[in-house]
Amino acid sequence: MIEKELRSISGYLLFVIGLALLFGGIVYAINGGSPVTGLVTGVTGFVILIGLTVINPNEAVVTTFFGDYMGTMKQNGLRWVNPLFRRKKISLRARNLNGQKLKVNDKLGNPIEIAAVVVWRVGDTAKSSFEVDDYVKYVEIQSEAAVRHLAGIYAYDSMEDEEADIQEVTLRDGSGKINEMLEAELTERLSRAGIDVLESRISHLAYAPEIAGAMLQRQQASAVVAARRQIVNGAVGMVDMALAMLSEKGIVQLDEERKAAMVSNLLVVLCGEKAATPILNAGTLYP
Repeated sequence: MIEKELRSISGYLLFVIGLALLFGGIVYAINGGSPVTGLVTGVTGFVILIGLTVINPNEAVVTTFFGDYMGTMKQNGLRWVNPLFRRKKISLRARNLNGQKLKVNDKLGNPIEIAAVVVWRVGDTAKSSFEVDDYVKYVEIQSEAAVRHLAGIYAYDSMEDEEADIQEVTLRDGSGKINEMLEAELTERLSRAGIDVLESRISHLAYAPEIAGAMLQRQQASAVVAARRQIVNGAVGMVDMALAMLSEKGIVQLDEERKAAMVSNLLVVLCGEKAATPILNAGTLYP
């Protein structure tokens, strides 16, 4: 069902006419006039008054007539429609859905906690009213389903080598792409209910408490390995530069054994966690 606009009449003049007929009929009957005339006049005024409805900014009124959808009124102010129309007000304002923390398994089977924030509003009042039973509850359930589905097709973090050219998108590192995919999936799911998704993003992401400690140790170990790799790469470059400069400038002539000893000593100094303590050799290299 597609939304259609229902043209309504300004209700300010009809409000005055309705009050005048209602009280005029009562006063007419009290002052000795015909009771039938007074009753008809008063009922006419009352019928006019019950056809009035107030529509606030960013609000719509869905009308039905004996089960038939007649249209949606969106004009602000005091409006008047057929008093027999059944009217239902729907807010068009933006709403926030702060999702609960969900415990799910990621792509690798690791239990994680994840939650999302969704900003949405009603875009099609006809679909929101007639395609689903409760569009607010529908948004909550479908948002949870979308978050669970998204968490299941991506890993929490990357297990690939840090030097790899192409790394897989993960929940932790690919927040921008993940949020875009979440918004696209929510838009598809909620379009059936006439809901427009304005924004969606992951608000909470963490390992489940039962494996958080083990995963923290793994992350720390990965950080240590990466740091050591960087240190070794830098140390090897410095040793190579030192040997090249000594050879180029002819400062000293080193044979292969002396070069090996120099490389060993430099690597120990550069890669060690603590500052090296120098020891002077008063003798010769060869016994």
